[in-house]
Amino acid sequence: MESRDLEKRIQSIEDIEAIKKLKHQYCHYCDDNYDADAIAALYTEDAIWEGNGIGKFEGREAIRTFFKGASKSFNFAIHSVMNPVINVQGDKATGEWKLFQPCTVDGKAVWLAGLYNDDYVRVGGKWLFKHLKVKIQFLTPYEDGWVKKQFVEGFKG
Repeated sequence: MESRDLEKRIQSIEDIEAIKKLKHQYCHYCDDNYDADAIAALYTEDAIWEGNGIGKFEGREAIRTFFKGASKSFNFAIHSVMNPVINVQGDKATGEWKLFQPCTVDGKAVWLAGLYNDDYVRVGGKWLFKHLKVKIQFLTPYEDGWVKKQFVEGFKG
């Protein structure tokens, strides 16, 4: 193997690890009472955050505003993301993650599971979210579980 090929492979591994850290920061700030300023700093100026049943927020300031109010409904959350598949193409990348999240919504314990599909870009040597899309697969009361009731009433999953 030539050293140039090895350098490319190492760079790809480093990029993937940096993106994993970015996702970790996002989850950490969400679980820290939805720190809106810290979360917004992880996005490009023209980024998009969207979630089925929750909404679509375009631009860093709209994302910040959304997360400033998130803790009013989501009083507690533990974002557990797993099984990442990250593809890097130069200064752009995509990622798919599974989400399992025990949380409290409007004072009620619930289970939430979903699938993240993210687009990332490298800006000034740093990876940021360009588009985060979460498809919620179930949001159900803790007591009922996802077999008895897949979606909480009023949620448009």
